[in-house]
Amino acid sequence: MAASIAIVGAGFSGSALALGLRVHAQSDVTLHLFDRSGRFGPGLAYHPASPAHLLNVPAARMSAFPDQPDDFLDWLRAQPGMEGTAAGAFAPRAAYGAYLSERLRAGVAARDGARLQIRGDQVTEIARSGGGYALTLATGGTLAANIVVLALGNEPPMPPAELNLLVGTPVWGGDAWSAAALQALDPDSPVLLVGTSLTMVDVVISLLDAGHRGPIHAISRRGLLPRAHRAPPVPPATLPTPLPPHVLELTQILRAQVAAGQPWHAVVDGLRPHTQALWEAMDATEQGRFLRHARAWWDVHRHRMAAEVAVRIEAARATGQLRVHAGRIVAASPAGRAATITWRPRGRDETERLTAGRVIACTGPAADIRRSTNPLVLDLLRRGLGRPDPLGLGLDVSADAELRDATGGIATGLFAIGPLTRGRWWEITSVPDIRVQAARLAQRLATLTPQMRPVARAPATQKLRAAG
Repeated sequence: MAASIAIVGAGFSGSALALGLRVHAQSDVTLHLFDRSGRFGPGLAYHPASPAHLLNVPAARMSAFPDQPDDFLDWLRAQPGMEGTAAGAFAPRAAYGAYLSERLRAGVAARDGARLQIRGDQVTEIARSGGGYALTLATGGTLAANIVVLALGNEPPMPPAELNLLVGTPVWGGDAWSAAALQALDPDSPVLLVGTSLTMVDVVISLLDAGHRGPIHAISRRGLLPRAHRAPPVPPATLPTPLPPHVLELTQILRAQVAAGQPWHAVVDGLRPHTQALWEAMDATEQGRFLRHARAWWDVHRHRMAAEVAVRIEAARATGQLRVHAGRIVAASPAGRAATITWRPRGRDETERLTAGRVIACTGPAADIRRSTNPLVLDLLRRGLGRPDPLGLGLDVSADAELRDATGGIATGLFAIGPLTRGRWWEITSVPDIRVQAARLAQRLATLTPQMRPVARAPATQKLRAAG
């Protein structure tokens, strides 16, 4: 029986890691790639069907492989009708999902590397077993693995508790990517989008494409919208180094660069190569200060809209159909197929009300792993195989992305990749960052495979309850 590596989650991070391991790991190692949704490759971010949902990174920077920077652009130009795609174009997100799926299928079919199996199942429990790990599957089976990598992606959004009374009513659309979000929506009905991030932008575009005529309200604490990419783009600025790992001093440097005539797009892009090192250099107090005071501003400048998308959003605002509010939701009172939403504008004591026929959560990923609803995450924390990072942004990991257990020791053979490691590296949610992490981890794990021995398979009827 061959040694094996289980990758739990087949969005971009899991797929990129699997493809890297296909190349680097020994041919007698079996790779198991799990995805409960059955959408292997695209993940949640890249499956939208609307061609109007665009990537927010230019096509030339979206290759899944750091050593093949033109792979996605070349693939895109080979598609019918896309032959002349410019390097700086923002491709449809569904096209990127198709690209990932095709590359993953090719990895499965290849015969010259580690064997890759894709499995449409959910891992619900992980326990230590025989020098490795035993995975319990939602379908009732078990799997033994020498190494397990968690590639779970982002936590689902967690809208304000004040909206709980709407859950289960016709008004509640759930999170933006749920099947119920826009289902059977009256085109004249007022819609409330909770959150003003890129997810909100996607929902507005979907509403406009569907011919929605009613008012669209969007609310967040600061009412900040993602900024637009500059067209044509400008090269990243060269920033003075070393940069201080202190929010106030760093902000002053960035503002001075803009005041000196640098476009803010160039300044933010110039900071990107330094962000992971800066984050690691900050102590917990400084990281917390960034999250409280600067994160919202960083997000809207760092995670931008494609220029053509921004034009549509601004047009909807200009006509008054899209209304962006800064404030907090205080209460929600459902009544039949509508609800009254009470909210308090930012900086004011008095409240206001609006009526919505549909409320959709666009708050972005939940920011506190300690409040996770993922049964696998809860199981890991309960067993002590993992623990939250000091800020609760994700799981605590070592410099090699290996999980730290409840005591702070290394959970040998248990790794995480992508957004779950945000607490360690912060900038680890976009393709350019994750593909580098995936390539490094694939090489790291490949060095461990010669030492692996097969892990004994747990009896199919055994309910795994190993001590943490």
